[in-house]
Formats: sequence, C-alpha cells, structure tokens
Amino acid sequence: MGQLYVMERRTDRVQRTTHPATATQAREDMREFFAELSPAPTPECLDNAVLVVSELVTNALRHAGGLTALRLAADRTTLEITVRDPSRATPRERSPDLTGARGGFGWPLVRFLARTVTISRCPQGGKNVRAVLTR
Repeated sequence: MGQLYVMERRTDRVQRTTHPATATQAREDMREFFAELSPAPTPECLDNAVLVVSELVTNALRHAGGLTALRLAADRTTLEITVRDPSRATPRERSPDLTGARGGFGWPLVRFLARTVTISRCPQGGKNVRAVLTR
C-alpha cells in the first residue's frame, strides 16, 4: 500500500494520517511530521515519540492482524499517536523475556513514556490505541 498523507491544520493543532506498511515507515512518518512542527519539539520528545510509534506499530503488526492507520497530531503542549488495527483484543502486558527472544518490553515502555494511553473500539471493527506525550 502506498503512502497516503492527510494533513489538517486548525488553530494550533496539526494532524496527519498515514498508512505505513512497516514500523520503519512509521518511524520515518513520525520524523517527517516532527520536521513540520513549529516550534520544533525537543530531541528528547522526538526520541520518545519515535519509540512509542515503533512499539505501537510493531504490536499491531505482530499481535493485532496488521495496521489500519497511523494518526499523528500535535498542538503546542501535546503529541498524540494513534494506531488503528483490525483486532478488538486489548493489548496485554506480558513478563518481559530477558533473553530477548519473546519481547514483552514494548507495552510497558509505551505506558511509561506516554502521559496517557487509551484504547477505544471502532464502530466498524478493530480498535484505536492512543498515546499522548508531553511535547
């Protein structure tokens, strides 16, 4: 699936929706989105956001049947990352595998870095996982 960008500006809020096929593409979408923000977010905010995007997209691809959409939104104080996937199952925490073979680090990391994390079901099926970070 090719990239589709929908950019929306209203007052101080900027929003973009993309459809990346991989976590790598999602990270690049996040970096491009940040490059358009003014004032520019801090390097720490960018690092945290790229990590959250990577983990949420990877979880959708591995555990939820794929990625339906990635929505990025920002205003002067917050950054919102929303990943939509086709599964109605709520993400669950697992014990991290310290050998690195089975993961288990992503969901706790997302919850640690984000100010809030919410999960909402979509009327047409699937769910949105939304993480809000301080900008």
